[in-house]
Amino acid sequence: MATALAVRGTLHTRGNWSARDDRAASAVWLGILWVGVLAGFGVDFPRFLGENPPASPVIFVHAAVFTVWMLLLTAQVLLVLGDRVGWHRTLGWFTAGWALLVAVMGPWATVAFQLTNLHLPLAEPQFISINLADLGGFLILLAWGIVLRGNPAAHRRLMILSTLSLAGDPGFSRFSEWLIPAEPASVLPWFFWSYYGNVLLVVLMLGWDWWRGRLMRSSVIAASALLAAEFAATLLYFWEPWKALTAGWVQMWAKFYA
Repeated sequence: MATALAVRGTLHTRGNWSARDDRAASAVWLGILWVGVLAGFGVDFPRFLGENPPASPVIFVHAAVFTVWMLLLTAQVLLVLGDRVGWHRTLGWFTAGWALLVAVMGPWATVAFQLTNLHLPLAEPQFISINLADLGGFLILLAWGIVLRGNPAAHRRLMILSTLSLAGDPGFSRFSEWLIPAEPASVLPWFFWSYYGNVLLVVLMLGWDWWRGRLMRSSVIAASALLAAEFAATLLYFWEPWKALTAGWVQMWAKFYA
């Protein structure tokens, strides 16, 4: 028993197991992420269509770019699952290029949303901390995953974690807002209200790898850093000086775009 626990607790830098045997888990994690995204945006869609003032056209472009990213990642996972690794590598460079478009559209959509809802309760300029953590985590983990593309076990886990950073809380949190409309007024409840899906998926991923004796050093570090960054973003969200600073940014943007 002690030997089994020691093996399960080993942190691998490379996978010493069959790559094919390791692929199905990525499809499961991505499937759970899809459930969160579809459930969250699905229940929120009627409210979105009824927004007054209506959303900027930039938001629709952002949504399309984001959706294509999810479809590209899904295609990549399915190609590997179908043993089409050559096609996966070819599509990978296009997918990496598309990530640059995601990086552009994220901040643009944030600015457009803030300006459209200027002086309205919906805006909450301090929410920019959440936007920064989501997009920053996505880009950093994505770059790390690309660097480790020669290490398939690490690569696939970092790619899932990078997309979790981008899509996890926007999807899962909309569902929690629908279930529990009253926004928590303190840090820890708000963190779990918003990021419960990310926490759940990280626990499932690391727990499964631990049980199979496949914990990767890179994924443990990446997952821990991701949740730490998201908690730090939550702290900023409630910090009064940050609220004042971001409100000033939005006012400055409004003057620039006037």
